[in-house]
Amino acid sequence: MDYNNNISFRKKTLLKLLHNITLHEEAIVEALYKDFRKPAFEAVITETSYVISDLKNTLGKLDAWAKPKKVFPSLLNFPSRDYIYSEPYGKVLIISPWNYPFQLAMCPLIAAVAAGNSVVLKPSELTPATSAIISKIIRETFQVQHVLAVLGDATLAQDLLKKRWDYIFFTGSVHVGKIIAKMAAEHLTPVTLELGGKNPCIVDQTANLPLAAKRIVWGKFINAGQTCIAPDYILVQTNMKRKFIGFLQEEIAKAYGENPELSPDFARIINKENWERLVKMIVPFKVICGGESNADEKYIAPTLIDETDLDSDLMKGEIFGPILPILTYDNQTDLKKIISRYEKPLSLYVFTEDTFFAETIIRNFSFGGGCINDTIIHFSNKRLPFGGVGNSGMGAYHGKMSFDTFSHKKAIVKKANWLDITIRYAPYKKKLKLIRRLFKWI
Repeated sequence: MDYNNNISFRKKTLLKLLHNITLHEEAIVEALYKDFRKPAFEAVITETSYVISDLKNTLGKLDAWAKPKKVFPSLLNFPSRDYIYSEPYGKVLIISPWNYPFQLAMCPLIAAVAAGNSVVLKPSELTPATSAIISKIIRETFQVQHVLAVLGDATLAQDLLKKRWDYIFFTGSVHVGKIIAKMAAEHLTPVTLELGGKNPCIVDQTANLPLAAKRIVWGKFINAGQTCIAPDYILVQTNMKRKFIGFLQEEIAKAYGENPELSPDFARIINKENWERLVKMIVPFKVICGGESNADEKYIAPTLIDETDLDSDLMKGEIFGPILPILTYDNQTDLKKIISRYEKPLSLYVFTEDTFFAETIIRNFSFGGGCINDTIIHFSNKRLPFGGVGNSGMGAYHGKMSFDTFSHKKAIVKKANWLDITIRYAPYKKKLKLIRRLFKWI
């Protein structure tokens, strides 16, 4: 089967994928709960429904995306018609993470198939139940030569990376992303790296504090903080700190009750290793609220930390868990000193009613994407690019940009034969002045 050029085949296969995902949706939700007690509501809005929506959007727009795009021709090439063709890269490797194991495996896969590629997908070994259902769905949907899911640990990933691919798409840690970039460079293989970072969340004195607290608590503690675009630390103006902490505590209690361990709406840490890493970051005398943990359950309570040390373990790297340090600032110079200590983050958030201040923050700091007066919701708009910058990643996807990510853009000039302008041909005598004039018009 010619996967590259048969748009009808691509759509037929994606329709089959849509049917199988819908058929197995309850099993996917159950697998996510089994892997790390992801609440059903979060599993639906961030995983299954998100993927289904992405699939339907891709199916509805694939014909338009794949059609050659006519562009305005250059006067130098007159007479001609110029086009951009979308060509599949070929063999694609997708390595997906454990924190949103269904969505972050399937959405790149959908785009790669839509663009006409063949795919090998390696889902995370840390979510075995979800990886198993992903593998089952892929077996039921695709020919093995077209799409294959392979299950295994980091050793398998290293073996896969030693092979030659036409494109590699990776979502995960900065450390592993750097390894993948080095290995891809051996064959000059293009890559998309969706990584992470320390995402600042600024709250200024004009902010609607109760609403800011509600939206920050939701964005931080969904999936137990295991979200690459979650707020990593709060920067609140000094004179607002005490008041704002009170609102944060109220919102945590509203969301998860007085004992979040009993809440059906709070996920668990993915494994013992990550649980131990997070627990070590919690310094008891700095805890404002939360701090409780349970090794057997891999549970860590939603925790607020009063942080003043920019070199503490909590501030050295991305937290990726339900621990939220609160720092203070007095002016924009303070903000610059703190935020600039760290690599460019994947996201940045600012809560303010001062539009000039918000615009200043957006323009003065480099980051992947973000929100004014909310958190993480920019991810949900398929018309916005999603991706990092610098240490937080390279490349972007979502919506049509996902299709473009997995497509080489081939430039084609279709030159007519009814006229041949001779100025470009040798001999060049007496043509230099004319060509300089011509370049002024193009």
